[in-house]
Amino acid sequence: MYAIVEIAGQQFKVAKDQKVFVNRLSTEEGDKVSFDNVLLIGDGDKVTVGAPAINGAQVGAKVVKHLKGDKVIVFKKKRRKGYRVKNGHRQSLSEIVIESIVASGAKKAAPAKKAAPKAETKKAEPKKPAAKAAAPKAEPKAKAPAPKAAPKKAAAKKDDLKKIEGIGPKIASTLAEAGIATYADLAKTKPAKISEIIADVRGNHVPDTWPEQAKLAADGKWDELKALQDKLDGGKK
Repeated sequence: MYAIVEIAGQQFKVAKDQKVFVNRLSTEEGDKVSFDNVLLIGDGDKVTVGAPAINGAQVGAKVVKHLKGDKVIVFKKKRRKGYRVKNGHRQSLSEIVIESIVASGAKKAAPAKKAAPKAETKKAEPKKPAAKAAAPKAEPKAKAPAPKAAPKKAAAKKDDLKKIEGIGPKIASTLAEAGIATYADLAKTKPAKISEIIADVRGNHVPDTWPEQAKLAADGKWDELKALQDKLDGGKK
């Protein structure tokens, strides 16, 4: 039996006990993971194709280790401009081993049902008081001056998270929507939590050094931050 499954934005043809190298997963080594976006399953002459995914199908795997791929040289040049830049890049990968392929029955947990709105109860109409003899009208009292509205608090200050190497405008706005808008907030957030927040942002991002960079920025240690960033490659050590 084999299957075609989407893992970390890429499609792979996998079989049981097969080792696969995929874009780095935000999962610890030794943990088990499952992938529900199964596009095709083949079992002998029987082939099942999803539309686009097969309902109830699932591929189970185990994370063996995290590693980096071979170094790739990226060279940029502009003619007659004197512009030449040479950089190296090593892709962050995860090695996984396929443990099971389930064709059906691995249903996702159904979302919780919303409680039905309660029927409105009619309020009893207050009884009208009996008419009393007209009493002499009292002189109207002077109205007390209305209290002044409290001044609005200034909007919370936000830091430019794009100064952290590896963070672009899209990731910065995504973190701000999740409540991480300052260097101090980012320094207190674990890399695994950051990976969950930016999971929908296109590209492969490794936030392992972001909290460390943010701590230096929050303390105003810009020289130490620059020295650290000079040693990084796209925000990665």
